[in-house]
Amino acid sequence: MDLKTIMQQQNFVVLGNTVNPEKYAYKIKHGLLEKGYTAYGVSKEFSSINEISGDIDVIVFCINAVLGLKLIKECKKQFKYAVIQPGAESEDLLQYLKNSNIDFIEGCVLVGMSLYPKQ
Repeated sequence: MDLKTIMQQQNFVVLGNTVNPEKYAYKIKHGLLEKGYTAYGVSKEFSSINEISGDIDVIVFCINAVLGLKLIKECKKQFKYAVIQPGAESEDLLQYLKNSNIDFIEGCVLVGMSLYPKQ
């Protein structure tokens, strides 16, 4: 799995501050929406991934690693992939994803949107 595969998905959940235009989570969520993806924000808009009513393909970690780990541990929803944005990683988070057999990459969705435009 790679960034190209990620950008071929449709439904994204962005973990982080998606209401402040200065934050990367906001830029990612709104960039996805502008390019025709479905995107939800969890942290400021929704408090839990479990509150998302639609399908989820990708969870994007753009949040403090401790909070990201808490949100993913509480998640009961099915999803395909996770993307750990630069600065959102921790050994605990990476180990949890590995132990849970969650398919993930460390990468940047903003880069993915420019390299692999939606078809």
